[in-house]
Amino acid sequence: MKETMEENEIVPLKDKIALLEEENKFLKSKLMQHEYIIEDALDAVAIFDQKFNFIEVNSAACKMFQLTKSDLCNRNLIDFLSLKPENDLQLVLTEEPNQKTYRKEFVIQLDNGQVKYMEMSLRRHVVKEYNLAMIKDISFRKMLERERSINEQLFKDLFHRAVDGIVIFDQHGLFIDANESFCVSFEIDKSRLNTYVLGDFVECQEKHKLEKLWTALSMHGNATGELPVQLKNGSKKIFEFTTTSNILNGFYMAIMRDITEKRSMEIKLFKSEERFREVFENAIDAIVIWGKDGQILKANQAASRTFELSEEELVNQNILDFIDRKSDIYKIVKTEYMKTGAIRAELLFHMPNGQNKELEFTSKMDILDGQHLTIFRNVSERKRMEKVLRESEQRFRKVFNGAMDGIVLFNNEYEIIDANPTAQQIFHIESSNLATFNLYDLLHAQCRENGSTEAKNDRDIQEITYTFQNNEEKILEFTVKNNINENMNLAIFRDVTEKRELEEQLRKSDTLNVVGELAAGIAHEIRNPMTSLKGFIQLLEDSIKTDYSMYFNVITSELSRIESIITEFLILARPQAIEYLKIDISKVMSDTIDLLSAQAILVNVQIELQVEQSLPLIFCEPNQLKQVFINVLKNAIEVMPNGGKVNVHIYQKDAEYVTVSIKDRGTGISEDKIKRLGQPFYTTKERGTGLGLMVSYKIIEEHRGIVEVESEEGVGTTFHISLPIYQQ
Repeated sequence: MKETMEENEIVPLKDKIALLEEENKFLKSKLMQHEYIIEDALDAVAIFDQKFNFIEVNSAACKMFQLTKSDLCNRNLIDFLSLKPENDLQLVLTEEPNQKTYRKEFVIQLDNGQVKYMEMSLRRHVVKEYNLAMIKDISFRKMLERERSINEQLFKDLFHRAVDGIVIFDQHGLFIDANESFCVSFEIDKSRLNTYVLGDFVECQEKHKLEKLWTALSMHGNATGELPVQLKNGSKKIFEFTTTSNILNGFYMAIMRDITEKRSMEIKLFKSEERFREVFENAIDAIVIWGKDGQILKANQAASRTFELSEEELVNQNILDFIDRKSDIYKIVKTEYMKTGAIRAELLFHMPNGQNKELEFTSKMDILDGQHLTIFRNVSERKRMEKVLRESEQRFRKVFNGAMDGIVLFNNEYEIIDANPTAQQIFHIESSNLATFNLYDLLHAQCRENGSTEAKNDRDIQEITYTFQNNEEKILEFTVKNNINENMNLAIFRDVTEKRELEEQLRKSDTLNVVGELAAGIAHEIRNPMTSLKGFIQLLEDSIKTDYSMYFNVITSELSRIESIITEFLILARPQAIEYLKIDISKVMSDTIDLLSAQAILVNVQIELQVEQSLPLIFCEPNQLKQVFINVLKNAIEVMPNGGKVNVHIYQKDAEYVTVSIKDRGTGISEDKIKRLGQPFYTTKERGTGLGLMVSYKIIEEHRGIVEVESEEGVGTTFHISLPIYQQ
């Protein structure tokens, strides 16, 4: 019985088992279907535990995370969310705990560093504590959104910051929006923008251009062109525009650029080109435009005449064919031209007809597209004239610089233009100081002396005494020739100072010769009677009583005086036989002072002698020097009738001369009288003969000495007698 029951129980169990097996088989089939569906799903599917560890993933998830299934199932979702702080991740993943499902967007970073945007739909506790997640890669969508955001921002920046004017308007031309540049260009306030239409700024005669704009927009959706507008203040502008339709809510957008100035410049450029063309064609100078290889591209008529070819023939030529390329000067010009890109020079050009021409040219490189512009001028004739002028100038310069007379060129303001070396020497001026020398005072000095107000400007020779700053005087002869050229005059000067001095010396010499001849005759005529008189006076003196001795003394004294005068005459009359001795000049002066001391004491005159130590002995004739010292000292004593002091100073002037200075305190001598001292019969004394100083000057001259006189009226006079230490 028990076994039967067990069998009865076994049958239902078997049926139940079979049913369960069928159900299990069905469930497995369903599970397989779900696995296939999940595995083949395009989106990533993942099962997470409560800590978001991967439990199961499909192929799409493996592809998304670029890991194998086994590697991914050993990872946690938080591992891929490293771009977000961990605390924030925990907060995001655990937020809304009571919500069965929720959707979130995350940024993940894969192991290779790639960043992806993902959208995850999470269903909690799908199987016990496991969560099911559907994950989509939304990186491309995010990129598009980002690009759209960037484009929108770029459009806004472009719209508001663009230099060109941008305006948005509707199909009726009503302004909807515009940037600042458009408002500035059209001189309108942006707050009143929607009160204007495009047609408000187009003149009636230009309306047809606006109609073409609308037609093009309706047919093609865009239009370009130029539109003249007139602003509300009456000024006119030209705008270049590009218009697009339906860019925003069916509106139109136009980008407008003010080309008013551009068109004005184009007009000016066109006029400039016209002027250049006019100048190019009608220029007197030859103008040639040539390429890099030297090929002539264009030439004007003047170039055709210069190169002896027609314009058509010249254009087919190479500019370098006219030049000797082997010449050194060409190589120098070429090097400089290639270095600087511009040059001004001269070269010899060989014309096709065999003629050679020297052309001056200015060349500029790369005037347009690598082309060269060269302007030529024929300077052959000018060169020939320059050569003639240069040769003429050289001849003139040789005559000018080599002239014995001083030649000065000056303008109408008497400013010196040039002066030859002789003139510079006459006036003691250097060539660098010519500009500081003015001839006005010099040329008009003679007029002032003659009481005239105008200078003689003819060829008459005039004479003038010119005084330099150092008080040196020169006697100059000059003649003036006016207007030898425009604003140029000529003056020729000759220094005749030495000539006048020689003439004066000649006059003195003639006088001395006459005096000598007269003196010789007088001396011979008087000496014989004098000898008889002296003899008879001596006889009478012996025979007549002594009561008349005083008379005899006077007669004898006067006869001695006459004899001394006759002796001086004889000195002038014939050459003296001079025997030079080496003596101490201070001894001669000392003896002379002793001789004249009695005469000096009578008129209360003191003679002081000062002799420098170690004076050298000099070669001289002591008696003649004594006569000179006597004459000078006697004159010094006689010019001080009320007494005074005469200073005699003997010193060595330099290595060649010893000087004797005799200074008195007399009335002095005027400058004009000093010049005449030593002339025959010239004296400043009432009873003087003038022979004493004349003889003294002659003696010093024969000794090759120098007599210099310093005098100041009312103060005194000093005679400086310089005698050479050695006679030659």
